[in-house]
Amino acid sequence: MKDDIFNNTDTKPTQRKRKGVELGYDLNLATSSSGGDTTEKSGDGPQRRLWVKNRSQDWWDKYNREDVSEDEFRKAFQMGKQTFDLICNELTASVAKENTMLRDAVPVRQRVAVCIWRLATGESLRLVSKRFGLGISTCHKLVLEVCSAIKDVLMPKYLQWPNHESIRVISSEFESISGIPNVVGSMYTTHIPIIAPKVNVSAYFNKRHTDRKQKTCYSVTVQGVVDHTGVFTDVCIGWPGSMPDDQVLEKSALYQRANGGLLKGVWIVGGSGYPLMDWVLVPYKQPHLTWTQHAFNEKIDDVLKVSKDAFSRLKGRWSCLQKRTEMKLQDLPVVLGACCVLHNICELRGEEIEPSLIVEVVDDEMVPEIALRSETSLKARDSMAHNLLHHNHAGTSFL
Repeated sequence: MKDDIFNNTDTKPTQRKRKGVELGYDLNLATSSSGGDTTEKSGDGPQRRLWVKNRSQDWWDKYNREDVSEDEFRKAFQMGKQTFDLICNELTASVAKENTMLRDAVPVRQRVAVCIWRLATGESLRLVSKRFGLGISTCHKLVLEVCSAIKDVLMPKYLQWPNHESIRVISSEFESISGIPNVVGSMYTTHIPIIAPKVNVSAYFNKRHTDRKQKTCYSVTVQGVVDHTGVFTDVCIGWPGSMPDDQVLEKSALYQRANGGLLKGVWIVGGSGYPLMDWVLVPYKQPHLTWTQHAFNEKIDDVLKVSKDAFSRLKGRWSCLQKRTEMKLQDLPVVLGACCVLHNICELRGEEIEPSLIVEVVDDEMVPEIALRSETSLKARDSMAHNLLHHNHAGTSFL
C-alpha cells in the first residue's frame, strides 16, 4: 500500500520497466513485393522496412501556431500561452528526446500539450491519439513521462512548505479573513474515483460515496493544505478511499513533521473529520452549541472555505479528477501530484478558470473515534472563541 502514497516531501519517483510494442508503427518482415513495394532490396536479399502509420496532426497544428488566440488556447488547455511556454521551457531538459535514424522525436511542446490536454479533459487515450496524431501507447507514455517530470522538476519550486517570512504573511492574511491568529494553512481531504482494483479491493471501497450516489464507488484520497490564496503547500496522495480523514492525516509526512516540531505555536484548520490537536484546529462538534461556539465555528468555516474552493478549482481545471481513470493504480499518485503542481502554477500566475467548470466538493466527513487529542488545545480554542466574540470579530449569521 505504501507504494501508492505520494507526499510532496519524502517520496522518490519509482522506476519501472514498461513492456509492449509502440502502436505508432508496424515492423513488416516481407518476403515478396506483390501488391506494393514493401521491402528495400539489395544484393543480399529482402531487408527490414519500417512502416509508419500516417496520422493527421491538423488539430494540434492549429493550437501550435503563434497566431492562435489567447482565449482559444486557454479554453483548450486551462492556461494562457505564456504559462504553457513557461512549463515547456522548465521541462525541456527532462522531457526532450533526440531524433533517431528511424523516426523524429515528438517535440517538447507537443509532449507537454498531450499531457495537459489529457489532464484537463479526461479524454480517453484513443481520442487524445486522434487529436495529436500519435499512437495510443505513445500518448500514454507521454502523459506519465511529463507528469513525472513535473513532479521532479516543478514540484520543488511550486509546491513547498512556506518559509518563515511566508508563514508570517499567510498567518496575517488568515487572521484578516477569520480573526483567528497563527493560522498557517487550511486543510481538506477529497476523493478521486478509480476503477475497482484487482488487489485489496475492499480497502478502496468508498461506502460514503456509494451510499450517496447509489452506485458502487472506489477511490483514493488527496489531502491538501493550502495558503490564503488557495495554493497548495502540502499534499498527501494515494491512500485508499475507505480511510477517514483522521487516518489519512496520521499517514502523511506532514503529521510526522508536525510531531517533530515543525508546526509548534501555529495552527492548521481542518473540518470535523479531523481531531483537535496541538496544531490542528477544528470546529466545535457537540450538539447544543453556545453562541460563542457557533460564532467560532462560523469563522472556522471562513478558513475552510479557502481549501474547499481550491479543491473545487483543482477538479474544475483538471477534469481527469472527476471520472474513473484508465491509469493503473500505481501510476495515479504521480499524475494527481502533477495536477496539484499545475494548479499552483495557474494560481500563482493569475490564470482564471471558467466559473462553469468549477466543481462543488461534497463533505462526507466522519467524526474521528478520538476527536480530542490535546487538552491544551481545548483550552486554547475556548479562549480564542471567547476573544472573537468579546472583540466583536465573530460572525452573527448563525442567529
